[in-house]
Amino acid sequence: MRLEGKVAIITGAGQGIGAATALKFANEGAAVVTGDVNAVAVKSVAGACREAGAAAVGVELDVTDRHAVDRMVEAVLERFGRIDVLVNNAGITRDARLQKMTIDQFDEVIDVNLRGVFHASQAVVDCMIRQQAGVILNASSVVGLYGNYGQTNYAAAKFGVIGFTKTWSRELGPKGIRVNAVAPGFVETPILSTVPDDVLDRMRSQVPLRRLGKPEEIANIYAFLASDEASYINGAVIEASGGMTL
Repeated sequence: MRLEGKVAIITGAGQGIGAATALKFANEGAAVVTGDVNAVAVKSVAGACREAGAAAVGVELDVTDRHAVDRMVEAVLERFGRIDVLVNNAGITRDARLQKMTIDQFDEVIDVNLRGVFHASQAVVDCMIRQQAGVILNASSVVGLYGNYGQTNYAAAKFGVIGFTKTWSRELGPKGIRVNAVAPGFVETPILSTVPDDVLDRMRSQVPLRRLGKPEEIANIYAFLASDEASYINGAVIEASGGMTL
């Protein structure tokens, strides 16, 4: 098991890619702390991780609340004594064209998708520096590489996450901490549940593989990047889009 003995925190783990990542890490031997604003969902995911044989805790967590993030990290250290991996997966969308986007829509996405990544990463970094080892994995998006119509706020956040990744990999690499990002394309998650079928069909048609990605496929990338098998990968942005940007 490639993550045996490691302790991992995964934000936004109540559903979709975050839930799949938590279960993948559990199956790979990690102790898993799942955080999400949906307390019922995240505790259910933690239960599934325990059924897989892992030590797992579900925490109600709003990544925009720095005090809550700090308390969670303190609790993890008290229970497990270390933090080896942070997966900054929590994210939301509030789409609108530039002329129509409200300040609230802009701020909500920046707060969760960008500031939340900063909060969680800053909260764990002292522990990782003491250990002289750790991995921070950030959820970007193909939107953070190429932009997207109607997603000014989301694109800004996901571009920003790549900036975090490049900067932190330089700052923290000498301290034994690797920082990487994953940029998924269209993935079958609840975030697409309100998208009409004809739009989904158009999305599939843009992908050379002619299908959407599965959360488990992104989880596999996170598991690899978190493992010692990826020990020389630092500052990378791994696009997983089925070739849609070719």
